[in-house]
Amino acid sequence: MRLSKVVFAGFFAGLASGAMAEEITLVALGDSLTQGFGLVEADGFVPQLEAWLIAQGHDVRVINAGVSGDTTAGGLARVAWTLTPEVDAMIVALGGNDLLRGIDPAVSRANLDGILREAAAQSLEVLLVGLQAPGNYGPEYQAAFDAMYPELAETYGALHVESFLGGLEAQVLEGDTGALGRYMQDDGIHPNAEGVALIVAALGPEVERLIARVDVE
Repeated sequence: MRLSKVVFAGFFAGLASGAMAEEITLVALGDSLTQGFGLVEADGFVPQLEAWLIAQGHDVRVINAGVSGDTTAGGLARVAWTLTPEVDAMIVALGGNDLLRGIDPAVSRANLDGILREAAAQSLEVLLVGLQAPGNYGPEYQAAFDAMYPELAETYGALHVESFLGGLEAQVLEGDTGALGRYMQDDGIHPNAEGVALIVAALGPEVERLIARVDVE
């Protein structure tokens, strides 16, 4: 009889623990690619990512903190009030507009450093999504820009993905040379709904790694 009580106590404790499991809240801090420029809301990056994660069995909510046209400076200016108490982890995908404006990589790096420092101050896990600079600004610019993402990720112990558009770039590497045109909007910069789906499929497992880090805390 005493053993039965122990067994039942453990059973109900397990039920209570499961019932108390809380939804994980992620925030995606970024620019127009994160915000979902040119798409109906449901087709944007954040809604598609959230749906993908839920389909994988995660109890998760993803907050859209993408602002079209935003630079790393804009992200730094708003990161403190973006990281509200319910946020458990953050995805950072900024730098594309810095590139378009030819902003000094040292400035972009300092801004990203400030964003990661704020997350660290709040003990939040981060997935830092990078991108590669084209060669038109010169090799020194390109090298400095490309290096800042992995180096900052290493400094802060953040997860790192080389490119937001990795899902589309993979299609090209596999021989689909028209992928970057077929999965982009007419402006040639922003992905269409199908393109976003490919981006999410490629990025999703890395976001799952981010969630796993939250789960063990």
